[in-house]
Amino acid sequence: MALNSVDSDGRRVSDAQFGIYAFYDYDSEPIYVGQTAERLRVRIRRHLTNQRTDAVAMNVLDPFEVADVEMWPFWELEGRRSGEASVKRLLASAEYTVFKGLIDASTFTAVLNEVAVPQTDVIDLPQSYRYRIVPEPVYSRRLHPDLRIARRASTIAKLAEVISQRAVQHGLRATLLTQASRLEHLARRRLHDLTEGDE
Repeated sequence: MALNSVDSDGRRVSDAQFGIYAFYDYDSEPIYVGQTAERLRVRIRRHLTNQRTDAVAMNVLDPFEVADVEMWPFWELEGRRSGEASVKRLLASAEYTVFKGLIDASTFTAVLNEVAVPQTDVIDLPQSYRYRIVPEPVYSRRLHPDLRIARRASTIAKLAEVISQRAVQHGLRATLLTQASRLEHLARRRLHDLTEGDE
């Protein structure tokens, strides 16, 4: 499993207490970035199993959409306190650096984070490790665009319902727009592929 993968020094990457992580969908499109001070594996599992994460609870991030995970472990921070100002600054800068790179790589120049990543200085990052998070049979099944279109439309409807029931700020509304753009892009591509096949 991806979270059990080890680096060249034999360390399990996801065991790093401090780090940055990013999720990618089935088109290798970046969809979410975060930081953690509670071990990478713990935070990532919470997202993927809907255990007390606002992003999943509010239908910002659908675990079904996550195909790959990339991790940037900060081993040099092991043993430090998460509340230390220098640790917070480093993680904030690292998260922004990853975020900026993902935005530049994104088809939509956006990810699904409901809270904007604060701008800081860009820094040099440690080596990252990217792995497929789902087993092959599941990956092949979920790769089908019709299934993903239906799932994405359902997520948008749930997110819109959350927005209609709360006095939400800009972040959730921006996420809704990004999700709608992602749905339109996938649906348009699917229609094009089917139309091309009929010719």
